[in-house]
Amino acid sequence: MNVPVWVWLATVGALLLLVALDLIIVDRKPHKVTTGEAARWVVFYVSCAVLFGVGVWVIAGHDPGVEFFTGYITEYSLSVDNLFIFMVIIASFRVPSIHQHRVLLIGILLALAMRAGFIALGAALIAKFVWIFFVFGGFLIFTAINMVREKDDDEEYNENALTRLVRKLFPVTPDYVGHKMSVKQGGKRYLTPMFVVIVAIGSADLLFAVDSIPAIFGITQDPYLVFTANAFALMGLRQLYFLVGGLVTKLVYLSYGLSVILGFIGVKLVLHALHGYHVAPEWLDIDNWTSLGVIVTVLVVTTVASLWKVKRDPTVTSKLKLDVDTPDEETREPSRDG
Repeated sequence: MNVPVWVWLATVGALLLLVALDLIIVDRKPHKVTTGEAARWVVFYVSCAVLFGVGVWVIAGHDPGVEFFTGYITEYSLSVDNLFIFMVIIASFRVPSIHQHRVLLIGILLALAMRAGFIALGAALIAKFVWIFFVFGGFLIFTAINMVREKDDDEEYNENALTRLVRKLFPVTPDYVGHKMSVKQGGKRYLTPMFVVIVAIGSADLLFAVDSIPAIFGITQDPYLVFTANAFALMGLRQLYFLVGGLVTKLVYLSYGLSVILGFIGVKLVLHALHGYHVAPEWLDIDNWTSLGVIVTVLVVTTVASLWKVKRDPTVTSKLKLDVDTPDEETREPSRDG
């Protein structure tokens, strides 16, 4: 699609308006997000994504519309896997439940801003080099294989390099101070654990982008569709966190389903590159409807099989002991020393 600059600006402005609306309504008065409230917001954000996709379909045509919906479903399904690490981080930092929404919101916004850079880089590469599809495809296939091999139910969260760097460069208070990210004590400015956990959430999500950005480029090479699919998937993710909570641990076959999706998209990218060099037959081309059908089918089968397995044997659920409902004290001691 040839997307004018004003459309980009209008889209970003509308997304920022949604964020402002979320902040005014949900975070105006910090509180524990209830299941009902989370459900309404999930429906709201999914409805926004559907309306946007219908708009793309009507204005830009059939193919871009299918590409958006396929990319959105793929990104949302891959983002569900992020919920595991979000739960581990929030439990590890013992974030009070009344502030968890703010932590997720700001962390995800940071991740989206950083993903925008990845998307711009990916779009520039694929516009110049056909062989980059081999790299993306091979990486996704490798990731898919590793996802099946790894059986890591580690309950410990190990801080990444960026989070450790923040602690090294700046003094951090041992306790939360409401939802403040920095405070002045004894004439010296300190960061609070609220700031550190936001950095942890944002940087952890950025690591997931290493998989998801190549994956969506296997569905559409349009930067506008790639960005909007990522934005809608991420913006609805934090409310999904409160809605499903520990229920996500019941999706015991999720990693297998996601590995199949990544492997499928990896193969599609490789075939796309082969077509670029005119060495693959036309019948090997995987169209958008086929991609959408495969992804939806895999997700449905994975979910049904997981719930059936857990119903028959509850002991197979994830071993992660995650406390989504952390008490609501304004000040809590995090699990890491300041």
